[in-house]
Amino acid sequence: MTAESAAAPSLTSVFVKLKLSLLRNGLRQSTGRTLAYIASVVVGLLCAAGVVLALVALRGNPHAGAVAVLLTGILTLGWAVMPLFFPTGDETLDPTRLVMLPLRPGPLIGSLLVTSLVGIGPVFTLALVTGSVIAVAHGAAAALVGVVAAVLALLVCVSLARAVATASVRLLTSRRGRDLAVLSGLFIAIGAQGVNIAAQRLGRPDGLSVLEPLGDVLRWVPPASAIGAVDDAGRGAYGRAAAGLALTALALALLLWWWQRTLTTLMTAPDSSTLQAVEKDSARAAGSGERGLTRLLPGGRTGTVMLRALRYAWRDPKSKMSWATALGVGILVPVVSSVQGNGTIYTAFSASALLGMQMYNQFGQDTSAFWMVASTIATPRDAYQELRARALTLAMVAVPYVTLVVIGTAAFIGPWSDFLEVYGLSLAVLGALLATGALSSALFPYSIPSEGNKNVAPGQGAIAWFSLFGGFLAGTVLCAPLLGLTIWLHVAGLHGLLWVLLPVGAAYGLGVAELGLRLAAPRVARRLPEILTAVSKG
Repeated sequence: MTAESAAAPSLTSVFVKLKLSLLRNGLRQSTGRTLAYIASVVVGLLCAAGVVLALVALRGNPHAGAVAVLLTGILTLGWAVMPLFFPTGDETLDPTRLVMLPLRPGPLIGSLLVTSLVGIGPVFTLALVTGSVIAVAHGAAAALVGVVAAVLALLVCVSLARAVATASVRLLTSRRGRDLAVLSGLFIAIGAQGVNIAAQRLGRPDGLSVLEPLGDVLRWVPPASAIGAVDDAGRGAYGRAAAGLALTALALALLLWWWQRTLTTLMTAPDSSTLQAVEKDSARAAGSGERGLTRLLPGGRTGTVMLRALRYAWRDPKSKMSWATALGVGILVPVVSSVQGNGTIYTAFSASALLGMQMYNQFGQDTSAFWMVASTIATPRDAYQELRARALTLAMVAVPYVTLVVIGTAAFIGPWSDFLEVYGLSLAVLGALLATGALSSALFPYSIPSEGNKNVAPGQGAIAWFSLFGGFLAGTVLCAPLLGLTIWLHVAGLHGLLWVLLPVGAAYGLGVAELGLRLAAPRVARRLPEILTAVSKG
């Protein structure tokens, strides 16, 4: 037994070989995947090289410490959220695959930690941390502290990602976890806007000085505190440097403890998700009467269709992504324009425009299951009730949201004197898009594939573009009378009468939406076979 144990390979080498084998076998699946991986490696290395050169160029700058600390903090945040948005990026992140093996948590954590250091991500992180150390290290003592700080910062980032992935592995492998991954594009878009705003601020003369207050706070938050320790050691503040390193070392110890605790629980506790689902179903079946949102919806076909549409928006990943994008970007546009200093209250139109466009291609989200909807439509009256219920569902979310966005934009950008005017026009835009969206859904339906990242089935791209942009232009034309009234009141100097645009805009939006629904209903009733064929191609 002793000889066999001595001859057995170490657990760490086995896991490293396993990760390399997974990577190699994944690249063998297709040439495209191999090329994409090589391209990502090249781009990552080029980006790392560019950032390192920029950090080295900052050496000697009085604000280099704040930049290095902030960069380390952003890097750590990226490692923390990466497992939540990309749970399938590394198969070794799922420890439940090892639950049947006779492995103890201590050696397993050490092996997984070393395995996590294999890949482009750790190399990229090490390059950025090294560049940060070079930017702030002055003197032999700072260089010595920098070596320790770079290692600690890298280990904290990797341990944080592993601990988060282990703690949330049940979520990441569930339907909600996949939905979270779908929403990653929205968070990336919001983050890109944040980077854009930051770049504009930093591009001003002495723009780096705005980072000092944030840097003063982050230099005491691990692992950025390790980079701050290098800066302190270069300035001769050895006590502060020791405290910064100690904070990072303590954070690493706590992360490893948390990781081991959650890993032990995960690998010894049964997965009770099935039992919980059964208990919920039993409780739901035992309950009597309508509960929750169902009690607030109208009765008959309208309430049933509204509840179905709300469940689609909450459960279907593609629908959830569409709604989240409209809600997120709708508020992001006024915020970004306000931060950039060129904002106007009219940017609030983005909320009504993006939410109104959710009315387009209403039947595409049903895919081939639209046949069940079609079987309930026998007359134009049935089609009208179906479309009206879907429009009411959208309006139930859009009207309060548009109200909040316009109020917020008026408060932060102003002026309040334009609030009633913009609010009335926003409601008119929303009603016009509901009208054109109903007609577009009847005349230009297309399929939304349930799998993959594409939102349009192959061969239907032209239909989708024409439906969206053609309908949006038509909605703009429908708003022309109200826009003409607004311009006339301004040109004529009748600013005291601009308040009438609120009731007129609300009534106009409601009327044009009703007209659009009534025009679309008979076309839906006549084109049920064509709509079913179009939406079933995904």
